[in-house]
Amino acid sequence: MNYSPLEILFEDENYIAINKPSGLLVHKTKIANDPNPKFALQLLRDQIGQRIYPLHRIDRPTSGVLLFGKSTEAATLLQPQFATTQIKKGYLCLVRGIPKEKHFIIDHPLKKELDGSLQDCVTEFWKLAEAEIPYASTPRYPTSRYALLKAYPHTGRMHQIRRHLAHARHYIIGDSTHGENKQNRFFRETFELNNLMLHAAFLSFIHPISGLEIKITAPIPTHFTTILEQLSIQFDEFTAAIPNLK
Repeated sequence: MNYSPLEILFEDENYIAINKPSGLLVHKTKIANDPNPKFALQLLRDQIGQRIYPLHRIDRPTSGVLLFGKSTEAATLLQPQFATTQIKKGYLCLVRGIPKEKHFIIDHPLKKELDGSLQDCVTEFWKLAEAEIPYASTPRYPTSRYALLKAYPHTGRMHQIRRHLAHARHYIIGDSTHGENKQNRFFRETFELNNLMLHAAFLSFIHPISGLEIKITAPIPTHFTTILEQLSIQFDEFTAAIPNLK
């Protein structure tokens, strides 16, 4: 797949953010199975002609805002914010079933993959839209129901949103690791979907040099909007993913 040129969402002399496509790794890793994997770090470096430094990561199948520093000094200044509530992130996801509450919080500790120890983990959700389609994704019901959610992770754990929604049995569509195989197969066969329906649509931070709040939004990818159209789900993509922060 050709990922270049990458879509640049924000850039100044210190930082640059892109809209990472689904399927693109952030940086080189041992877990990549393909013989010649592509990395956002390498592609963006070649695109702008200078070294860059990743400030955070998003999962390979997740699309959306990915932020880099343009120097070690800039990265060092901003990195501490990622361990605080100064960094705000908003995600959009399509899930199986319809949550009862319009707004809910999942406070459920998750195990570290390396040593199995528990970490506090909190994610806040808002239900944006719901849909019921006249297709049986499982033999149990004649119709299938789905919901579009906005997610704000208060903590930053690995696969946090995906694991929390799996815990609530509202599996994200297209999640091959924490999702439901029947739903994933149904969307592949019915809608030709081969992507994860999770998009990092919003990120904000306090610029450590100017002191200004920088807000970045990432347009929703085609595979995501196509499925929403198939389900007749409509919403304002430019404000939907911004967390309802007090």
